[in-house]
Amino acid sequence: MQRFTVNIKLPARTLTGTLSTPNRGAADWGWQGLIAYGCHSLVLIVDANTAQTLQVLERHKAGVVKVKWAKENYHHNIGSPYSLRLASADVTGKIIVWDVATGTARCEIQEHAKPIQDMQWLWNQDASRDLLLAVHPPNYIVLWNADTGTKLWKKSYAENILSFSFDPFDPSHLALLTSEGIVFISDFSPSKAPVSSGKKVYISSPHSSPSHNKLAAATGAKKALDKVKILISNEKPSAESVTLNDCLQLSYLPSKRNYMLLLYPREILILDLEVNQTVGVIAIERTGVPFLQVIPCFQRDGLFCLHENGCITLRVRRANCSITGTPNEEPDQDPVQELIYDLRSQCDAIRVTKTVRPFSMVCCPVNENSAALIVSDGRVMIWELKSSISGRNVRNSSSSASPLYSPVSFCGIPVGAFQNKLPDLSLDNMIAGQGTIAGEEQLKSSFLQEVHLKFLLTGLLSGLPLPPFAIRMCPPLTTKNFKQYEPILAVGTSNGSVLVFHLTSGLLHKELSIHSCEVKGIEWISLTGFISFATSTPNNLGLVRNELQLVDLPTGRSIAFRGERGNDEPAIEMIKVSHLKQYLAVVFKDKPLEIWDVRTCTLLREMSKNFPTATALEWSPSHNLKSLRRKQLAAREAMARQTVASDTEVSSVESSVISLLQEAESKSELSQNITAREHFVFTGVDGQVYHLIVEGNSVKDSARIPPDGSMGSITCIAWKGDILVLGDVDGNLNFWDLKARVSRGIPTHRSSVKKIRFAPGKGNQKLLAMYSDGAEIWDSKEVQMVSSLRSGRNVNFRILDVDWCTSDKVVFASDDGCIRVLDWSMKPSCFRMDEQDLIEPAWCPYLLVPRASLALKAFLLHQPWNEKYSLDIINIDYPENENIKNLLQEQLNSLSNDIKKLLLDPDFTLLQRCLLVARLYGDESELHFWTIAAHYLHSLSQEKPAKPTDTPVLQEHLVNPLDICYDILCENYYFQKFQLERVNLQEVKRSTYDHTRKCADQLLLLGQTDRAVQLLLETSSENAHYYCDSLKACLVTTVTSSGPSQSTIKLVATNMIANGKLAEGVQLLCLIDKAADACRYLQTYGEWNRAAWLAKVRLNSEECADVLKRWVDHLCSPQVNQKSKAILVLLSLGCFTKVAEMLHSMRYFDRAALFVEACLKYGAFEVNDDTNKLVHAVYADYARSLKLLGFKQGAILFASKAGETGKELLVELKQPKEEVTQE
Repeated sequence: MQRFTVNIKLPARTLTGTLSTPNRGAADWGWQGLIAYGCHSLVLIVDANTAQTLQVLERHKAGVVKVKWAKENYHHNIGSPYSLRLASADVTGKIIVWDVATGTARCEIQEHAKPIQDMQWLWNQDASRDLLLAVHPPNYIVLWNADTGTKLWKKSYAENILSFSFDPFDPSHLALLTSEGIVFISDFSPSKAPVSSGKKVYISSPHSSPSHNKLAAATGAKKALDKVKILISNEKPSAESVTLNDCLQLSYLPSKRNYMLLLYPREILILDLEVNQTVGVIAIERTGVPFLQVIPCFQRDGLFCLHENGCITLRVRRANCSITGTPNEEPDQDPVQELIYDLRSQCDAIRVTKTVRPFSMVCCPVNENSAALIVSDGRVMIWELKSSISGRNVRNSSSSASPLYSPVSFCGIPVGAFQNKLPDLSLDNMIAGQGTIAGEEQLKSSFLQEVHLKFLLTGLLSGLPLPPFAIRMCPPLTTKNFKQYEPILAVGTSNGSVLVFHLTSGLLHKELSIHSCEVKGIEWISLTGFISFATSTPNNLGLVRNELQLVDLPTGRSIAFRGERGNDEPAIEMIKVSHLKQYLAVVFKDKPLEIWDVRTCTLLREMSKNFPTATALEWSPSHNLKSLRRKQLAAREAMARQTVASDTEVSSVESSVISLLQEAESKSELSQNITAREHFVFTGVDGQVYHLIVEGNSVKDSARIPPDGSMGSITCIAWKGDILVLGDVDGNLNFWDLKARVSRGIPTHRSSVKKIRFAPGKGNQKLLAMYSDGAEIWDSKEVQMVSSLRSGRNVNFRILDVDWCTSDKVVFASDDGCIRVLDWSMKPSCFRMDEQDLIEPAWCPYLLVPRASLALKAFLLHQPWNEKYSLDIINIDYPENENIKNLLQEQLNSLSNDIKKLLLDPDFTLLQRCLLVARLYGDESELHFWTIAAHYLHSLSQEKPAKPTDTPVLQEHLVNPLDICYDILCENYYFQKFQLERVNLQEVKRSTYDHTRKCADQLLLLGQTDRAVQLLLETSSENAHYYCDSLKACLVTTVTSSGPSQSTIKLVATNMIANGKLAEGVQLLCLIDKAADACRYLQTYGEWNRAAWLAKVRLNSEECADVLKRWVDHLCSPQVNQKSKAILVLLSLGCFTKVAEMLHSMRYFDRAALFVEACLKYGAFEVNDDTNKLVHAVYADYARSLKLLGFKQGAILFASKAGETGKELLVELKQPKEEVTQE
């Protein structure tokens, strides 16, 4: 019979456990939908939807301190596909940039040998998407090209840098949190290091701020109390007021421009950076739990906060209902004094102990509706926000917090009550934006429904407990057990439980609490049962309590194997089960060994007192199986004769022959009394080797071999076939060939040999040896070392236990709390993610090959195919090989039912589909593009039919503006309203002359002249600017529209601007309603953002559009190269044809084709020859790109829409089909 070994392909994998202190801030949730976090020197990648570990990246030699996913805000095509790129940094200052899918490092970066404090990929991605900014301690920031590992520039600062935050609205602004305060950098650019050393501001301790002024607000002394003490000053605070900067975190708010939050353990401060003033405080009561971390949201003005007890809370800013009326009117009696963030939802806390603490929280950047908590014991808890519509009448009972409302629109477009929608898709689909509520009259209308949010635990991953571990792999795969074999690993832990892992999936199969003290060893007695032993800590006599348990895995039932024995005796050193699983030898520390019968749990023999103590023991593999078979066969025949009629006798004997070996394995009741002879060897303290024979109830001493003089005290023995190997305390291995009767001693020059094991599989003579400082694999036939692993040299962990998994894979338990499955070369390696068998399929198009992921996207976007909506890609003409088609189908099947329902809904419009697919793919640039496109295309179609002349703003339009997180891209009326509210708040909060002056300037620009005059007149007579401000107040009140005064002021303004007083000149121009000129001057002097701001708050829509179009041209210029931003500005202006042309010229064919299709549906194009030509060109190019992906059916669809331009292409596409039919 030929040798037949089946190796169930086990992937090399790592089971991880608790985290180490450096891992505290090392976690990130990428746009790709995956969570990465550091565990010792490993980086784990977890799928958030199914809570499965997809990849373990192993290359760092020290603890990982930061991980960051690359951004996805660029256009994806076959040249720049969807890929999983991750940067991770460790304690020694090494940064590795990974290709996560293959588990390979793209590049390694090293500058200094200190832990990286912070790092971030550059988000402004038009120029290059490979740039990574890192803080190298103590005070350097370095910009790296993360593709090549080259350093672009390096800049040092005066203080130690703790972390930094990019301004999400302006790529040239960056704030550094230093040990003394904050440094604002305003000239950041990828091409060269910042020239200036930044604007330094100091933070004084926040505890003096009256954050509990809510009660005092009711009294008349409100004004005085509301002026929160300034926190930010340009002077260094005096020595006694300096507290160590206990600011935990600084971060810009992505939901609105020029706001920043500072996190302290007991409060969060919201700063308005225009006036450097606190405008909101979220404080924790005295009994509350301090903050650890906060993540501000983009889609809505909300904050995810993590507290020290592991509780995650969501706070959302209270809507501002007191909107000031017409300009120049007195502000309301009680304008909102502060930005108030109301607690809207919180999840359960965890039990915090010395070893179990929350480490960090990450939030899904795509949907902002789920957060994951990473706990120090290796758990990852995924909490999702769920919304529920509450009834009308509940409203009055709610607390002071104003209610939250559900948005009118879903996926960018208002939907009716009966249309399919999925409110929990993302935060902006759950709760309406700040601009939604324009007053009380909308509340009475029916379509605003109140919403309540709650957190739901939707995923939980747990790690291994703390080491030490004892591990043992189940018996190897053979031809006989091939049908029922499962690769199972038993792990004994220090708290007495045994964890059983399924190694194909790496998931915990069972956790059995068997012992009350540390498990020291495990031996399997069948595929479904094992014996484990544990010993308690010794008492003062050196005696312990021994526990020996026989466990049946399917039922989890465990029996005390030695019955009542075990209290106050010497510790068990090891247990060994014989090869036929009949006998068990139990070896004690200072007591002779015991031989037990495994099947009956009876003691066969306890050796006498004068019997030598064993130091090592091994059962012989050459057991007498033939005689066992003969005996069993005879017994079976005898049984058969008694019970079966004579005609079936022959067949019964035959069948018994077939089932014989299974009989030997499963020890059926029949053969209970039949035993085979087995023998074992052990070594005494003197090094002598004893050979004993066990048969039935008798144990016979058969031979003694004198010790080998070159060997020290023997610590372990392994025996397979004709080779016996001994290991001793000095690290020598002695190979005995029993057939040839020769022995060879090999000094390994390592410390004592802890354990040696032969690999499973017939004829496989590889040997695994474990030492206190590592492990080696030897080939015992050739007597030479195959591979070696040393702690401190190749790896930074110590090995605690080893075993073979399969004939070519080993498993290690190490002191960093991990269990690793490696191939016999023992090189720690990452696996390819596509080779892994996941229990539950995970939606991650990033794992597909580039062609396939883009084809899948096209398949989802252009439903229906062949007139019907379907998610079966098999029926589509997509001539790719079956494997890829099956992978695509797996991806489609892994989508949730809610999402499938939406995708298959015929009423789900193209724009909504584009937005949904952008979310599914985590494509940042698509998401922003389609959000803005859907908003403006829809509002255009609303305005069209009525052709309103006098009311440009419609009711629904008023209720549902684009949220302020899109800043300059919002509707003008909403943008103005927001700016006015902001100035009101600044005015309330002002405390110094500088702030008052800034407010007055801002009010003048906004056209609020009366209030500006009031502020100017507040200047005290001691102030140096007293005279100047008084004259300015007079000027503002007397400006009339007479010709001479206007021309004089204009002349003065232009002179001022020419002489470098730009801001003052612009103010004067705004006074005489020449804001358009002011914008032009601002643009000339490069103040593009300021000009856009002014245009939106002061100009009518035509003039504003002119200013913004000039800005678009500037953004498109080669030296600025922010075309993607320019496209968004054009969308907000409704220049749809220009957008389509730009998308086409930038070769964004897929986006262009979809956009053109949407515009045609909404009638947003004027139909003429030029537009037709553009449409056809776009469709034809898109058809070509689909052909490149191999997506034939899609290519034909668009080529047929492309009129004349697509004719040749159509013929080309349909050709091969005809050839096939002719054959």
